Amino acid sequence: MSNTPADLKYAKSHEWVKTLPDGTLLIGITDHAQAALGDLVFVETPKVGRVLAAGEACCVVESVKAASDVYAPVAGTVIEANTRLGENPELVNDAPYEAGWLWKLQPANPADVDGLLDAAGYVASLA
Repeated sequence: MSNTPADLKYAKSHEWVKTLPDGTLLIGITDHAQAALGDLVFVETPKVGRVLAAGEACCVVESVKAASDVYAPVAGTVIEANTRLGENPELVNDAPYEAGWLWKLQPANPADVDGLLDAAGYVASLA
């Protein structure tokens, strides 16, 4: 079974969201998603300053098997991208909830995070 931390929120499209103390959001793909993709060889993060709509494809992760879009779980503005992934895409495989985060978002409406799945709901959605 994949690792699904209880302190995060999740989208059915396999993104996780961590609310940081300053109200910004850290976003990445779940352990389940990275395991399904296999070894990542390329990650294209969204550009800083890009305004995202909830559900918008904004990032690409590519493995030896396939390329996959990553979607914005909530609307907001990209305020930081994980530039380490350009040289080290395998960080997403090695530590999807830590060093392998994808981007940081200033949410348009912080309450939108409440509409995402909790860990139990995400795990149930995989069944």
